[in-house]
Amino acid sequence: MNGVPIPMALLAELTHRCPLKCPYCSNPLELTRRSNELSTAAWIDVFQQAAAMGVLHVHLSGGEPASRRDLEDLTEGARAAGLYTNLITSGVGLTRDRLKALADRGLDHVQLSVQGVDAETADRIGGFKGGFETKMRLAGWVAEEGLPLTVNAVMHRQNLDRLDETIGMAVRRGARRLEVANTQYHGWAYRNRFALMPTPDQVRRGGRIVAEARERLKGEMVIDYVTPDHLGTYPKPCMGGWARIGLCITPRGAVLPCHAAETITTLSFENVADRPLADIWANGPAFTAYRGTDWMPDPCRSCERKTRDWGGCRCQAFAWTGDAGQTDPVCSKSDRHADVRAAAVAEAQAGADAFDYRTF
Repeated sequence: MNGVPIPMALLAELTHRCPLKCPYCSNPLELTRRSNELSTAAWIDVFQQAAAMGVLHVHLSGGEPASRRDLEDLTEGARAAGLYTNLITSGVGLTRDRLKALADRGLDHVQLSVQGVDAETADRIGGFKGGFETKMRLAGWVAEEGLPLTVNAVMHRQNLDRLDETIGMAVRRGARRLEVANTQYHGWAYRNRFALMPTPDQVRRGGRIVAEARERLKGEMVIDYVTPDHLGTYPKPCMGGWARIGLCITPRGAVLPCHAAETITTLSFENVADRPLADIWANGPAFTAYRGTDWMPDPCRSCERKTRDWGGCRCQAFAWTGDAGQTDPVCSKSDRHADVRAAAVAEAQAGADAFDYRTF
């Protein structure tokens, strides 16, 4: 595509509908209604366009993708397009027969979210009674189908002290990969930051636990560790860099460089129903705005890390400065870094434990 990087992954947010009410949900505060979701045919066309661009795999996500009655058809359509299919699910809404049907129609992988290591904790955080038992039952069915399993454990102050137990649970469930995903503070998580933000001591201990577990479980289970930005020294290369290796499509068809990009209210996002996906990726103003390094101000522009972290998170820059083109304030080289860290420490010390649950 004339020097434009080829995307590898598509996050397909099939729906915002979900029976869980997780207080850190990555969906926006304003959720798309069922009546505005892309149709089956429209999604299958998206998958075909994505594959033609060079996309290798699609993450079928939500909300809860099992809320869509056509999930089996969508899975088959993605596989027919030549994409590796990964279902990101809470497990709620999937029966044994339905999982088998998905596997028969081309599902390659299951990524199961967990909120805790016991029913009391997990069901309280997820806001759904019986959710933990449902998840554990699904993990067993995934193993019976011979599908690879990733456990996605979203961690925060109220469950990070049980990280050892979380790792043990993933091992017992036969997971090939565990994503220890510290909460990223956008949308619902930002609204609940006083109840979720971990302490610096928790984060340091968590890093040590992951390092030890990686060594101990080498060859058995891969562990990814997503650090909490607000307590770090340098930013992560969000999405591998803005519009470099992945893209997201919302339930209504808006094409985004990352799942939180709509929090940047100074950008407009085009719809796949109105313009070919490849054209949006290559030439869409929202995608070209922060691709590469030319947009960077100092200290990013002159930093030796600029092609390592690609400037970090544009959403965080916008949230803190009102300008998505500024240095990510979680970076120690930003003049806002001390403010971000002080706010995170204060939020962690607030000791709040009540959630403002995600609502639809």
